[in-house]
Amino acid sequence: MSALIEKYRSVFARIGEGAVQRELDRTLPFVEIDELKRSGFTGVRVPVEFGGDGATLPELFELLVELASYDPHVPQALRGHIAFVEDRLNAPASAERDEWLRRFAAGELVGNAVTEIGNVALGDTATRLSDASDGFTISGRKYYTTGSIFAEWIDTSALAPDGTEVAALVATGHDGVAVSDDWTGFGQRLTGSGTTVFDAAPVRADHVYPFARRFDYQTSLYQLVLVAVQAGIARAAARDAVDQVANRARTFSHGNADRTRDDPQILEIVGRIEADAFAAEAIVLHAASALEAAYAVRAADSVAKAAAKREAELASARAQLTVSPLVLDAATRLFDALGASATSTSLALDRHWRNARTVASHNPAAFKARIIGDAAVNDAEPPYEWAIGVPKAKSA
Repeated sequence: MSALIEKYRSVFARIGEGAVQRELDRTLPFVEIDELKRSGFTGVRVPVEFGGDGATLPELFELLVELASYDPHVPQALRGHIAFVEDRLNAPASAERDEWLRRFAAGELVGNAVTEIGNVALGDTATRLSDASDGFTISGRKYYTTGSIFAEWIDTSALAPDGTEVAALVATGHDGVAVSDDWTGFGQRLTGSGTTVFDAAPVRADHVYPFARRFDYQTSLYQLVLVAVQAGIARAAARDAVDQVANRARTFSHGNADRTRDDPQILEIVGRIEADAFAAEAIVLHAASALEAAYAVRAADSVAKAAAKREAELASARAQLTVSPLVLDAATRLFDALGASATSTSLALDRHWRNARTVASHNPAAFKARIIGDAAVNDAEPPYEWAIGVPKAKSA
C-alpha cells in the first residue's frame, strides 16, 4: 500500500459510508467533497514545496480508482480540477502559476464547462468573452459542466474578442454565474454535470489562457480519469459480490452446497468479478505510466514531446477499449451470483451497471478500435481533440 493511499483511505471510507443512500436520495456529495478539500486531496499532485503531496500520475490514478470504489461520482466531479492542476504543473514557472498551486493545496477546486448542446455547429463555440475595463466579461451557456457546482472556479472554453479560442477561469461566487443540477442521465447522477450559464460574469485578463497552449496530453488525461472511475466501479461490484455471497442465508435446492458461500459455481462467478476488477485497475495504472512519461518530457524538444503525447493518447484509448467491457461484465455477473432479492432498490446494486454504462458512454468506444488499429498498421496520428455538434452545411 502506498503512503498516499494510507493517508487518504480513511477519508475515502467515510465518503463511502453514505454513498448508497445518496444514490437513492439523489443527494449531491457537497459534504464529502468539502471533506476532500480539507484533507488536502485537491493538492495531491501539487509539489510538496507548495503545500501538496507531490504525487506522480500513477499514484494519482491509484487514488482515483480507490476513491471511485467508494463513490464513483466524486472522482468524476474532480475531473476538470485534475486537468487544470495538470495544466498549471506544465506551465512555465511564474508567480501566477505558483499562486494557483498554493490555492489547490489550500483546498480550492476547479470545475469544468466546455460542451455546448442544441444546434451549435460542429466545432463552434457560442460562449464569448467581451472586453471590459478591468479584463473581460463572459456570456454563454454550457452543459455537462461536471464538478462546477462544487467548485470555487470554472475552467471554461470561449472565444476571445479577436476570435481566438481560449480557456477562461471564472469565479463561481459571482451573480453572473448560475450552476444547475439538471443532469438527466440514468447513471452518475451526483457528479454535478448539469448546466452552467454565464451572464456577463467578470474574468480577469490573467485568467485567460490560449487553448492551443494547454498541456499536450490533456485529452488522454481527461479520458483516463473516466476509465479510472470505471475501474473503481468494478472494485465496488467485487466488494458487494463478496459481501452478499458471504452473508447470504438462502440457497437453492438444486445448487451445489448447503451454503451459498460454499457453492463452487457461485464462487467461480465471484472470482471472475474479482479478476475483472484486478485487470481494470492494472490497465489504468499501466496507462497512467504513459501519461507520466509525457509529463516528464514537458520541457524537452518537440519530437520527444510529440512521441510521448501520441503514446499517452493511444494508451488511454487502449485502456478505455478494454476496461469498459470488463466493468460492465463485472456489474452484470454480480446478479448471476445472487438471487432475485439482489434487485431490491434498497440495495441499489443496479447502480454499478448504470454508473459504468454512463461513464463508458462519455467518449464513444466505437471509434477507438479503429484509431488504435490505424495507428498500428498505418502509423496514423490519433486525434487529440474532437468536438460534437451539428455538421455545418457544405458550400455548393
